[in-house]
Amino acid sequence: MSKRAERKGAEAAPSQRQLRVAEEIRHALAAVLARGDVRDPELAAARVTVTEVRASPDLKHMTVFVSRLGQTADKELLEALKRSQPYLRTQVAKAVRLRVAPELHFQADTALDHAMRIDALMRRPEVARDLRPADGEEAGEEKEQP
Repeated sequence: MSKRAERKGAEAAPSQRQLRVAEEIRHALAAVLARGDVRDPELAAARVTVTEVRASPDLKHMTVFVSRLGQTADKELLEALKRSQPYLRTQVAKAVRLRVAPELHFQADTALDHAMRIDALMRRPEVARDLRPADGEEAGEEKEQP
């Protein structure tokens, strides 16, 4: 089986080109949004962070993960981004040299919420107690079993 055929599965890792193009698009979108260079007043006033961009294998579709500064993107922000998608697509096409300007699909990035939830769980007293080394043990060592 060829390498190309192996990569076509849904779980295949992205290629180096996909990663590079996605990162260039993330930078281009972040620059446009940081300048406030959008016509939608709701979007111009929002502090939007582009956390990640994932490229499809053919580079025609980009999934853009966004959040408001310090919180998850809400429905209104996603709607504003969807309304501004044609303009943002044009700006990306000007900044990144590709054969086809990719379609941008916006999604809320929930990774920060997930990380905060795990952090809160780790700080709970009963979990902290279980994570501390027992008396007479040093961190990283296991007890000897008789």
